[in-house]
Amino acid sequence: MARSLWKGAISFGLVHIPVEMHTAVQSHDLDLTMLDKRDFSPIGFKRYNKSTGKEVSWDNIIKGYEYKDGEYVVLSDEDLRQANVKATQTIDILAFVDAADVPLTYYETPYYLAPGRGGDKVYALLRETLRQAGRIAIATVVIRVRQHLCALVCVDDSIILNTLRFAEEIRSTSELKLPPKSVKSAGISDKELKMALSLVEGMTEEWNPEQYHDTYKNDVLALVEKKVKAKQTKSITVAAPEKKEAASSNVVDLVALLKQSLGGKGKKVADDEDEDTAQEAGDEDSGEEEAAPRVRKPAAAKSGASKARNASTARAAAKPAAKSAAKPAAKKAAAKAPAKPRAASSTSTRRKAA
Repeated sequence: MARSLWKGAISFGLVHIPVEMHTAVQSHDLDLTMLDKRDFSPIGFKRYNKSTGKEVSWDNIIKGYEYKDGEYVVLSDEDLRQANVKATQTIDILAFVDAADVPLTYYETPYYLAPGRGGDKVYALLRETLRQAGRIAIATVVIRVRQHLCALVCVDDSIILNTLRFAEEIRSTSELKLPPKSVKSAGISDKELKMALSLVEGMTEEWNPEQYHDTYKNDVLALVEKKVKAKQTKSITVAAPEKKEAASSNVVDLVALLKQSLGGKGKKVADDEDEDTAQEAGDEDSGEEEAAPRVRKPAAAKSGASKARNASTARAAAKPAAKSAAKPAAKKAAAKAPAKPRAASSTSTRRKAA
């Protein structure tokens, strides 16, 4: 089992839970060594006495607090413990809060808490209480020589202690030039927001941390291997001159970018939005459910106008034919004329009968 960093107890009310603290994260940073540019020899750092210039071993190093210029108070590990014995040995729970109420900017470093000897049952009790209450515990703890605010969080079968920053450590955003809070004031259109939400929806998936890796580290290691094979281990690559960027306006067509991001789906979303906008505009103008017939009228009128133009062109091209056809047309009109008196007579007869 890994060596614990800290041993003590969780305390709230009269409850006392013996626990051990273990590191919850590990670093995979590239192990780069600083070299002397002149002969590529590694550079070392020495702990030395500033008065004599001589190197000092770890066995002769102690801690001290400078209470005035050049004067120190020596503080041993026992002095630091006795300053507040309870604080150095206890994770003191102060309150229980909703996890969503603690902004992410406050979270700092996670640690695993494991039950100490005889603490299994009470450890499990706190874990299940946090789980079912849906809360996290806010506490204080002293690690080495510094007191930390921390949160106790139930994660699966464990309790994680995550150190928190104090409020005075969080910088205000008042000095930042941020866009307005409201969508309208920020200049975001409904179409842009709808397409952005569609993009998020299309990229939504279950959290699977194992699929994410430090690809940049792999790229650097591949470059190292490439330079070794090319026997360029001692060559220093000089930065290329920066290219001047072409002047461009700050105007960005977000709709076009979102369409490209969404692919074929982007056009459909945009078309649906246009249809919705047109429908809403039609509903506002009419206030009735007859918007659809009126939308068809302009198309019909346009078709009729086109036919009229075609007919006019045909008449202009065949005036003699129109004149010769006038007489038969007049005869037909005369033949139809007597029908009107009969209709009127029939109507008059019905009135008399009434």
